[in-house]
Amino acid sequence: MKITLKVWRQKNTQTKGAFKTYELGHVSPDMSFLEMFDILNTDLIKKGEEPVAFDHDCREGICGMCSMVINGRPHGPLQTTTCQLHMRSFNDGDTIVVEPWRASAFPVIKDLVVDRSAFERIQQAGGYVSVNTGGVPDGNAIPIPKKIADEAMDAATCIGCGACVAACKNASAMLFVSAKVSQFALLPQGKPERKERVEKMVAQMDQEGFGACTNTKACEAECPKAIKITNIARLNREYFSAMVTSYQIASGGGGD
Repeated sequence: MKITLKVWRQKNTQTKGAFKTYELGHVSPDMSFLEMFDILNTDLIKKGEEPVAFDHDCREGICGMCSMVINGRPHGPLQTTTCQLHMRSFNDGDTIVVEPWRASAFPVIKDLVVDRSAFERIQQAGGYVSVNTGGVPDGNAIPIPKKIADEAMDAATCIGCGACVAACKNASAMLFVSAKVSQFALLPQGKPERKERVEKMVAQMDQEGFGACTNTKACEAECPKAIKITNIARLNREYFSAMVTSYQIASGGGGD
């Protein structure tokens, strides 16, 4: 295969970026998208040019590092991670446009690498449980209905890649935050902090500058782990309940 790449190049956060065009021949359809980028970078290094900076780690679709907007879609034309996208998804002679996540809360560090530490700060704000685990408990020590356990596990599969933010016209992080809130709120171990947790995480999300959710469902459509927007509905319920409790306590009316 022969392909043309239009890649976003940006020296750092303060520098203005631009697209640069590269031609690649002898691309195997069986290569992953990141392997194709490895070849591009090898060619650039041989020519004495600076390679394209891009995030990657496990290359197994489980770490969420491989953040690229490919032809206008986060992670490319398939609902999967970039590292699991293969060149057979494209045609010989195609022009492929590659750029970083576009969100003010994800500033570009260099080329295709963005700073996603905002997600880390949101989790640190309240994404924990205070229950002492001690030794490894018996698997059935705390009875949890299978439906609830499955829902919590589905939410916990979020890898924090940020595709939901990149896909949203408002750059909203609601799908990510709702998944992190849901995985704890559904389980008994997460109940003690449920109200404090959701208030702190939503407050941190707003502080980071993410946009509001307007239910376009673009986040769900592009999420490589198929996180459902029903989690956003749960987040809203958790948040409103927490706010009511906080108001009752502040006004001397008590709360649960």
